[in-house]
Amino acid sequence: MAKMQENWRDVIADRLRERNKNELGRFADIIHYNNRLFDTAAKLRQENLDLKIDKKIRDSVNVTGTGGSGTGFGTDVAAITNAQIQSLEKKVLAQQEELTELHKRKGEHSQMVINLNQKLTDLQRLLIEKERVLAEKAALCVSLKEELDELKASHVTIKDESLASQLRANAAEDKLRAVQDENTKLLNLLMEYKSRDAEIMNKENDKFVKEKKARIESELERAIRDIPGPSSLGPDLDRFDVDGLPEGVEFKFDAHDGEVNAVRWSPIERIVATGGADRKVKLWDVGKGICEQRGVLVGSNQGINSVEFDTTGSMILAASNDSASRMWSVVDHRLRHTLTGHSGKVLAAKFLGSAFLVTGSHDRTLKIWDLKNRSCTETKFAGSSCNDLVTTDSFSFISGHVDKKIRFWDVRTADCTANDIPLQGKITSLDLSKDGKFLLCCVRDDTINLLDLRQNRIVRTFRNDNFKVGCDWSRVAFSPSSSRIAAGSADGSVFIWNINGPLETVLKDPNGSGAAVTAVSWHPFSSTLASVDRAKKCTIWSNA
Repeated sequence: MAKMQENWRDVIADRLRERNKNELGRFADIIHYNNRLFDTAAKLRQENLDLKIDKKIRDSVNVTGTGGSGTGFGTDVAAITNAQIQSLEKKVLAQQEELTELHKRKGEHSQMVINLNQKLTDLQRLLIEKERVLAEKAALCVSLKEELDELKASHVTIKDESLASQLRANAAEDKLRAVQDENTKLLNLLMEYKSRDAEIMNKENDKFVKEKKARIESELERAIRDIPGPSSLGPDLDRFDVDGLPEGVEFKFDAHDGEVNAVRWSPIERIVATGGADRKVKLWDVGKGICEQRGVLVGSNQGINSVEFDTTGSMILAASNDSASRMWSVVDHRLRHTLTGHSGKVLAAKFLGSAFLVTGSHDRTLKIWDLKNRSCTETKFAGSSCNDLVTTDSFSFISGHVDKKIRFWDVRTADCTANDIPLQGKITSLDLSKDGKFLLCCVRDDTINLLDLRQNRIVRTFRNDNFKVGCDWSRVAFSPSSSRIAAGSADGSVFIWNINGPLETVLKDPNGSGAAVTAVSWHPFSSTLASVDRAKKCTIWSNA
């Protein structure tokens, strides 16, 4: 940088010397012209002096000629002298004009010298300013060079740190792969343990079934001895009043380790199935006025949302939050089918005839399953999360959705078979009357709507100031004769309306916790009612 500065100064100095040389050349011309001018002036003065001498001689000659013999010589001399005088006067005039021109040029050159001196001064001042700026630039360059050196050093440091980070990242990836491999091994080990647990459970269930079978045979023998004639409905059902109204709590028991989400009576005996957040389906024998656990159905990985018996009571179906549905045998409690394919939690699962199932999910789809092949045969896209569904026959079903609409489906067609029916809130549950003519819809706006399926319209709405729907999956139910409906409320009570409109009774346990009732289910041959709530309880209501 210093060498560049010296070169720049030398160039400027050379240019100034060249310009000074040129200007000095011009001054030399001016001095030369000035010297010539003075020489000419001196010559003219000498000639003028000679002319004056000649004039005096001429005057003397004229005087002599005038006073002389008049030979004519004086006349010739006078003529010559006059001619010389005129010539000299012209030369004097020309010299005066040239002198004037030279004075003029001298003035111009003097002004030029002044201008050039001023310009030289300005250039010197500019040179000083440039030198100052150059010095500042040089200092800046030095600073930038130091900064560049620092940046280079920082770059080297960052590069080293980046290399170290890359090495750490590689080590972390290796560790992650090792952890993933270990996790895979642990998962495989867990699945192996689960398989062993399932085998152990199946053995225990086999043992339980054998004991149950022996107990039933013993009870049947005792019943044959004590009862004159068999009853098709069983010994306890003779006293049941199908059209009666439950009046109070017969008994209450802890059903699960968490919230109880579903309850359903068996169609052939006094067995209640419950499903809870503890991932289990439990079977309870309530036929003798006490609660006795008849079995625990395991296999689900998350909470149970709904339970359903088939028409024979031999199989039970449950929908789970782990995006799957499962089916167990009631007799031996074995897990028969696990149906996976939904991408969201399954909220409802129902039998569709004897060979198919239909499930509704939070992923806004409905799936038809073939039990023989254990596979999904069709997926229907509803466009909204399905909270509940009911089947009308072996080919048709109805679904209720979060988008406040009821949709009608047929497995033989791709789309809805009828126009959607909009309601005023999210639909939490559906139930179908035994004759298939009426549909009961529980809505999140704290109302229950009765739809006439022959007209596809709402014919009655049930509401009460004290009735509040407790959750988004709150289940309501028709009575066995379809003359009454029951629904659980958020305050722990159960409301029962007559199908014609009036509220008949409100069932309330004075010793209850007040937890929201999530589901209710009527006994298929009596007025006995089962309800479950968020406080882990199952309550049996009856008029006995």
